Amino acid sequence: MAEMGSKGVTAGKIASNVQKKLTRAQEKVLQKLGKADETKDEQFEQCVQNFNKQLTEGTRLQKDLRTYLASVKAMHEASKKLSECLQEVYEPEWPGRDEANKIAENNDLLWMDYHQKLVDQALLTMDTYLGQFPDIKSRIAKRGRKLVDYDSARHHYESLQTAKKKDEAKIAKAEEELIKAQKVFEEMNVDLQEELPSLWNSRVGFYVNTFQSIAGLEENFHKEMSKLNQNLNDVLVSLEKQHGSNTFTVKAQPRKKTKLFSRLRRKKNSDSAPDKGNKSPSPPPDGSPAATPEIRVNHEPEPAGGASPGATIPKSPSQSSLPAVVVETFSATVNGAVEGSSGTGRLDLPPGFMFKVQAQHDYTATDTDELQLKAGDVVLVIPFQNPEEQDEGWLMGVKESDWNQHKELEKCRGVFPENFTERVQ
Repeated sequence: MAEMGSKGVTAGKIASNVQKKLTRAQEKVLQKLGKADETKDEQFEQCVQNFNKQLTEGTRLQKDLRTYLASVKAMHEASKKLSECLQEVYEPEWPGRDEANKIAENNDLLWMDYHQKLVDQALLTMDTYLGQFPDIKSRIAKRGRKLVDYDSARHHYESLQTAKKKDEAKIAKAEEELIKAQKVFEEMNVDLQEELPSLWNSRVGFYVNTFQSIAGLEENFHKEMSKLNQNLNDVLVSLEKQHGSNTFTVKAQPRKKTKLFSRLRRKKNSDSAPDKGNKSPSPPPDGSPAATPEIRVNHEPEPAGGASPGATIPKSPSQSSLPAVVVETFSATVNGAVEGSSGTGRLDLPPGFMFKVQAQHDYTATDTDELQLKAGDVVLVIPFQNPEEQDEGWLMGVKESDWNQHKELEKCRGVFPENFTERVQ
């Protein structure tokens, strides 16, 4: 009998809930059609809008914080792998091995501590903050349903009062139901009217505390990590001093083409060699007046006759018999001195001067057409006469000290690796 009674109560409750849902649905339809008025509370609606905005912002912050923590975890793993790699390559006989291992161990502990504190002081606080939203959201929805019940009871009571044939018993019952519905609604409404503004205002303090915690933890982490990195740097500097001969050196890119000046010399010798049947005398050797025509640049004022000053190229009977490469070099030198690009009209710079570089490392020349460099040497960069002669990673130039002393491009110029230098002008 007790079991049947329990089932009867349950069935009755279900039927009551179904009836409430039908009544609410009917009331909402009438309100939408304008056939029934709806109780409005603009202040509460604004609170609900703020609540939804606050929930959206908090959910996003929680998601981004979890992403941040995942990144910290990934960086921890990457740092750990890097430290393990150093421990593996650090040979047992090298000084500072124990110190390096201890630094790696402290590095690992520091990452773990940082991650755990972020979880405790930021993520868990974030979870607690967001944990109150589902309950309030559920209560807001319930308040909405109770408001519909109140409006429905009010309309039912009003319709009975305005009926032509009044039934006092029904009116009394309807009034009783109206008072009950109003009481339930107002109790929920008052509680939410107090909680929602308070929750909205709490966001400022929460954001401040959360980001202050993250910033403080990150600042302290980087301070401690900086100390460990400095200690590791000291260990490696000590290792480098004791094994200086094994220091990694900068290397020049290999030159794949035939050496420039060797090619020029072969071309010169080929052009200078007389035919077997030719009895005419060979050109004078390099260095003779006929082999290298003199170049003079006249800087005196223009004569009254209007003759134009400039480069005076003396005609030499033997000039037509010079090798083609010498004539080409001679022509380029004249054009560089008189019509050069960025070095136009500047006798303190070589013809065609483009920019200056300074050697950052010593470079030992491996061929006669290369410049020997010492760290600190300044080189005046000039273009290749034939761009096809230039190898990748190599420049043509003359050391500034040699140029200032000799002013002879052919004797001083040479190629050098670009990665051994740094542009300074």
